[in-house]
Amino acid sequence: MKTKLYKGSLQTIILKLLEQNGRMYGYQICKSVKTLSNNDINITEGALYPTLHKLESTGVIEAEFEKVSGRNRKYYKLTEKGKTETLNKTDELISFIENMQIFLKPNAI
Repeated sequence: MKTKLYKGSLQTIILKLLEQNGRMYGYQICKSVKTLSNNDINITEGALYPTLHKLESTGVIEAEFEKVSGRNRKYYKLTEKGKTETLNKTDELISFIENMQIFLKPNAI
């Protein structure tokens, strides 16, 4: 059940990580999420890469390649549109969390 809750926030999580770190590659994103969540959130490649491709196709992030140990590594970073989208998605998620807290309080309804 918890995984479904996080899945709806995956774009926001990725955008915030890119905002904070400048640029990251896929495995680095997965590892950061796992570390920051104390192993509570484990993003699979099957969830990560379609989300990255969607963000890239909408112009929110862009990819650049760099040779690392003789192999091309694909790094993702925010575009200007992505910076704005990160603010919007963060505000949206904060508002959602605040509203959910109302319903979680005893005697809220």
